[in-house]
Amino acid sequence: MRHGVKLNKLSRTAAHRKSLMSNQACELISHKRITTTLAKAKALRVYVEPILTRGKVDSTHNRRIVFSYLQDKEAIKELFGVISEKIANRPGGYTRIIKLGKRVGDNAEIAMIELVDFNEIYGKTAAADKAPAKKTRRAGGAKKKAEGEANAETPAESAE
Repeated sequence: MRHGVKLNKLSRTAAHRKSLMSNQACELISHKRITTTLAKAKALRVYVEPILTRGKVDSTHNRRIVFSYLQDKEAIKELFGVISEKIANRPGGYTRIIKLGKRVGDNAEIAMIELVDFNEIYGKTAAADKAPAKKTRRAGGAKKKAEGEANAETPAESAE
């Protein structure tokens, strides 16, 4: 029985699984979003979230620990540079898994795993939503606008 075991072995040996997770984590960090099977995405989330937490504090110790997992200098530069700035104030939950349906060839569940802070669709902030002026279809708004224009013209007319 597997009471409380979080690790999904994915039908691979330990060395193959370690290599798979390392490669997928590097691709996720580089591209911010990858498509894979649902089982691999769930296993990758468990693998990459502690690495992203380490990436928030840029120190030699953390860089060496992350390098022991990833073995990719470019991914580490990206993690401690661009990604660490975006996730600095997030307390966890750096990734999102979105189910995409089943694959045609073997009917495997496909999912997209992405970094939450790098999605423009879901990641809109409240300030960005409030920036454009609210448009209404109510009649009262037209009156206020007309009054505002009339008030703007009045000082110009009195100056003449």
